[in-house]
Amino acid sequence: MIWSITTGLLLCLGLSIPVGIVLFLLGFGIDQFFTPFPLVRGLGNMVWSTSNNPTLIAIPFFVLLGEILVRSGIATRTYAALDRWVSWLPGGLVHANIATATMFSATSGSSVATAATVATVAMPQAEKLGYDPRLFSGAIAAGGTLGIMIPPSINLIVYGFLTQSSIPQLFLAGLIPGLLLAVGFMAVTALICWLRPGLGGVRRVFPFAEMLRALIQLVPIILLFGVIIGTIYRGWATPTEAASVGVFGALVIAALFGRLNLEIIRDSVLGTTKITAMIMLVVIGASFLNFTLASAGLGAELKTLLDGLGLSAMGLILVVVAIYIVLGFFIETLSLMVVTIPIIVPLVVAQGFDPIWFGILMIVLIEMALITPPVGLNLYVVQGARRSGHMGEVMVGVIPYVVVMLAMVGLLIAFPQLALMLPQTLR
Repeated sequence: MIWSITTGLLLCLGLSIPVGIVLFLLGFGIDQFFTPFPLVRGLGNMVWSTSNNPTLIAIPFFVLLGEILVRSGIATRTYAALDRWVSWLPGGLVHANIATATMFSATSGSSVATAATVATVAMPQAEKLGYDPRLFSGAIAAGGTLGIMIPPSINLIVYGFLTQSSIPQLFLAGLIPGLLLAVGFMAVTALICWLRPGLGGVRRVFPFAEMLRALIQLVPIILLFGVIIGTIYRGWATPTEAASVGVFGALVIAALFGRLNLEIIRDSVLGTTKITAMIMLVVIGASFLNFTLASAGLGAELKTLLDGLGLSAMGLILVVVAIYIVLGFFIETLSLMVVTIPIIVPLVVAQGFDPIWFGILMIVLIEMALITPPVGLNLYVVQGARRSGHMGEVMVGVIPYVVVMLAMVGLLIAFPQLALMLPQTLR
């Protein structure tokens, strides 16, 4: 059954069938060929109970929050401010790409939205200031992946929903690894540009008074992040309620900057509707597939298979890491999560691993999938913003950052407290 499902999944994806539809088709196939019960009769109740879950209401709110920030020009102001503070480092403006992606990730919740925002703002500067297009675009693509690690994160919400884990705990767990990844990206950029100064363009130093004035542009984003995360951990709001507060805060900020009008609101709501519909189709399809997989006994079959291999607990984790790296080449990130979580997570937890820790480890591997060809979404987003050059340049540019992510995977396995320290402190 395992190989039949895997073959069917890859075949459907290869035919460019939308992922949400693929999940339903696999569920129907399992119902017809692998179980004696008419599982499809539970589809209506499955769709209703999944879509009616209050946890998932946070997703459209966080998407809308990011849409408002992008369309109101707040991201452009943030980029200009961070440029004043980090362009003196080896690599110059490349560090502003990473720093802006890090800060925008703290409010967006979406990697693709983060990459698109930074790429749109930064790309016009690359040719003007003489930056190497590979390193410059690679940094944007890699920095964009932080959108699903640094809270609030849509992918962490989906993981928490599918595994019944605490979303506030997951948000806390992702904070330190996310910031360490950002620092690692900047460190590898500085090292590359120190060894080969011609790749980094012009290093610029701004007067200190101008740097201080630029900090005013960062205050709205910092306050918005503080409000969202603070209301969750003070116990004043659930993640869903905090997301709605964040949307209100984004509207206030846009109005204060004089960039709020009916056109921006309309475009933001339309963009949110499209993205949320896509996410919910995938989540509902995954719920039905997971129901049929459990009913067909796939979990027991996998457990028997892995027990037959005689793997230790650490050996199982290394096999899981290898599986995610390989699947990440071919399957879109959200789809990869919802297809594998119900199968993999129970096996990992049964070996005594913390589901919060594994969620963060999985997110790092999912981040790698965003920037590894042929299906790495951030690669296409950045290439679309470039409007010139070859996709191969972006692929080459992300290689140093993939190495940093692999190092983070190793650190999380060796030192689980990197992810668990904050959740355990505030539990």
